[in-house]
Amino acid sequence: MSSAHRLGEGSDRPNDCGFIGIPNINYYYAFLVFVYIMSVLANTAVMAAIYLDHNLRTPKYIAVFNLALVDLSSSLMPKVLDIFLLNHYYISYNDCMTFMFFSFTFYAMQAFNLVVMSFDRVMAIMYPLHYQMRVSHKLILSLIAFFWLFAITLILIKVGLLTRLSFCKSVIIESYFCDHGPMYRLGCNDVTPNRAIAGLAPVIILGFPLAFIVGSYCCIGYSLSKISTYRERVKAFKTCTGHLSLVAIYFLPITFVFIFGNVIHPNARIISLSITTALPPMLNPIIYVLQTQEIKESLKIQQVSINKSKSPTINYNFFSILI
Repeated sequence: MSSAHRLGEGSDRPNDCGFIGIPNINYYYAFLVFVYIMSVLANTAVMAAIYLDHNLRTPKYIAVFNLALVDLSSSLMPKVLDIFLLNHYYISYNDCMTFMFFSFTFYAMQAFNLVVMSFDRVMAIMYPLHYQMRVSHKLILSLIAFFWLFAITLILIKVGLLTRLSFCKSVIIESYFCDHGPMYRLGCNDVTPNRAIAGLAPVIILGFPLAFIVGSYCCIGYSLSKISTYRERVKAFKTCTGHLSLVAIYFLPITFVFIFGNVIHPNARIISLSITTALPPMLNPIIYVLQTQEIKESLKIQQVSINKSKSPTINYNFFSILI
């Protein structure tokens, strides 16, 4: 097979590889480098704006800050580029397990964070007069902490079940990173528990959050329908467009991969999956900034402050791009 990643030569534990044999792959590497750099700059700019501007230290922007932090941490690109640009095609079993744990934990947190942001929008539109009393910093921080704990526990179980497997044949993972599905299928003993968690985890990580978000917007739509004027309805709905964009960016690509991943060519699946994991961390902060007036104004203020002080900063030009 043309796409693979090895766990360690001569080992009975799988190895991980990918992008091998794909034509003109160096151009795609350059694209991934560009996406990763933009992702780091964009998420750093959003986090800096929220941290430096006291007006943005609200429950809503606690969730936005956490999303930017997760996006900044969730990128697989540094490891992927290390593997394929520096020809490090082999990875130890323990490193593979660690890489898988962090990759899936951060990816799960992206979905759970969108749930927190959806909850915030529901409360803001359904209970505008009581929003500040109902949605406190403590509540949002508690929700985020709960989802972090839940994601870590779920992925620990998912990864932990792999340790019971023996890999007596191939140690080549048909993916560009230590992917759970291609890895457990290499097991020689009973993989039923692994197959079960592989089917259950997407339902918990993708299905339940998406169902909650859809339900939330049904409630929002009902509340908006009771507003008397069209102009006020549009004004209220505009506060949700940033979040809706994030939901679409996250759920549409990964849903496509899950539906068609088993019927398309392995190389096509690898390219699709890499784009699915690489683009959202870059697009999330850019789109959210473009559709959120408070952050745009905060970045403008910080840009003016930087210009007056004339102090060098790595994000100065990027502030201008985002604005």
